Amino acid sequence: MLTQSSSAVLRRWGNPKCSSSPWDSAAFFGIVSIFFVLRWVLHFKEGLGWDGGLAEFNWHPVLVVIGFIFLQGTAIVVYRLPWTWRCSKLTMKFIHAGLNLLAFALVVVSMVAVFDFHNTAKIPNMYSLHSWLGLAAVILYCLQLVLGIVMFLVPVTPVYWRAAFMPLHVYSGLFIFSSTIAVALMGITEKLIFGLSNPKYKDSPPEAIFVNILGLILVVFGALILLIATRPSWKRPSEQLSHILHTSGGGEDNIRVGPALSQLSEGTDDGEIRRRSNRLDDQDKLPND
Repeated sequence: MLTQSSSAVLRRWGNPKCSSSPWDSAAFFGIVSIFFVLRWVLHFKEGLGWDGGLAEFNWHPVLVVIGFIFLQGTAIVVYRLPWTWRCSKLTMKFIHAGLNLLAFALVVVSMVAVFDFHNTAKIPNMYSLHSWLGLAAVILYCLQLVLGIVMFLVPVTPVYWRAAFMPLHVYSGLFIFSSTIAVALMGITEKLIFGLSNPKYKDSPPEAIFVNILGLILVVFGALILLIATRPSWKRPSEQLSHILHTSGGGEDNIRVGPALSQLSEGTDDGEIRRRSNRLDDQDKLPND
């Protein structure tokens, strides 16, 4: 028999408008940020190319925004999107890992573009704080990806290892994502200071204003992702509820789960629902992301 919190999860899933607006907003700002960075390099800068020049360097901000920010942010919250609760946890693990692998591949190409441009132009590598923190974020992301695959996708990994590692996995994922946005803001500011000469960055030319807006959009996107990732009511339900959601056809009218569903107390407050939901989640053998 399902608890009142279980019924609340089913009720919320049956009404996507109650749950999807933060993700809709995050997706909007993420896509707009990609449009802005492409507009920046194609209209204000030298375009895109692979010749060792500035056009090759321009791949760096484009791929960082697409991969290291948008795809990584999407991978972080993909477990928590209500329409993914129909899928099994294993399927979502592969989707989560696939998005992160694609993001990492794009980041590696962006790093190659920077080093290739610097070497061709005889510019020293790794001299700025942006480059130090950027490389550190890439290394941490690689470690996070490898450990995540070993812990959660290798079948022989003990369950108690996964349970013990999960809090660190969640924390480090949010830390790396937040750090990535901070480093990106440092990078685009650095590029404007070095790249604008007449007029200078301090004179607020159109390119400077445009890229400053890009930075604001990245901050808003990051804030929305963190909101979704840390909101208790968005946590993926237990496997019992996921199975019910998968077989229910998506509507509460089609769910037949016994009398508990119809006995939802209207007076139960959100805190009590969350506490009961957390107790139900703790019954699972494997923790949820």
